[in-house]
Amino acid sequence: MARAATTADVFNAVAEPRRREILDVLAEGERPVNDLVRALGLGQPQVSKHLRVLREVGAVEVRDEGRQRLYRLNGRALKPIHDWVRRYERSWEERFASLDAVLEEMDPTEEEAHD
Repeated sequence: MARAATTADVFNAVAEPRRREILDVLAEGERPVNDLVRALGLGQPQVSKHLRVLREVGAVEVRDEGRQRLYRLNGRALKPIHDWVRRYERSWEERFASLDAVLEEMDPTEEEAHD
């Protein structure tokens, strides 16, 4: 089966760890590319390449301010990922509730007897 293009959708774009790192930095606020280069420890061409992919799927927006281009996160573009993960939230909550019940049933005096 052919591999999907990284610009096909936001899922493919954020599958790359460096792009997720860029999103993490941009979640803190708008940044010029040089700040991203320093924060990530990558070369400017690599950061620009990743930013292009993130822009193409809409996860990052850019605006010009004087000579700088400022990048910011577009959270709306990440909503499909949020919606997909949310489907599993109920399952996680049920498992954590079960774990809580087991832990509550454990007799703390039993643990003290083993010490």
